[in-house]
Amino acid sequence: MNTKRKSSGFTLLELIVVICLAGILAAIAVERLLFYQELAEKAAMESVLAGTKMGLQIRMAELIIANNQSRVTELETDNPMRWLQEPPGSYGGEYRAPLHGGNWYFASNGRQLVYVPNSSRHLRVADGAQELRFQVRLRYAEIEGPAGKFKTLSGVAIEPVRPYRWF
Repeated sequence: MNTKRKSSGFTLLELIVVICLAGILAAIAVERLLFYQELAEKAAMESVLAGTKMGLQIRMAELIIANNQSRVTELETDNPMRWLQEPPGSYGGEYRAPLHGGNWYFASNGRQLVYVPNSSRHLRVADGAQELRFQVRLRYAEIEGPAGKFKTLSGVAIEPVRPYRWF
């Protein structure tokens, strides 16, 4: 007489191994998702900076064409978001204190454009700050003329106030 019964399911050990493997795969998937989410946030921030720089360049060209070059220096202290056709949805306005993550604001006390990252696991700022600050700077070139060398306006840039590395 045969007293062995056939098992038609998983053993407890097999079930534990499968649950552990599923947990490890889920943890890896979440880690990758967070990595790509932060990478997308960095790309969005850089896109806003590029659009803002383009708006500043257009404004500078308008002032030069209108023969109003004396007002070009105001670009270094004005809110650069003023020169966009429409500010980005993540722009919060002019403030003195930081907003919540994932938003831009113009720090009126320092005349700086500030981005507060939502996710900053791969962000390293020189002084350990948790926000990125940018300043508008005019560029000048030295040109040789009949009366000698002189400086002339050559462009506009948005530069980080503190060095940072994101990824």
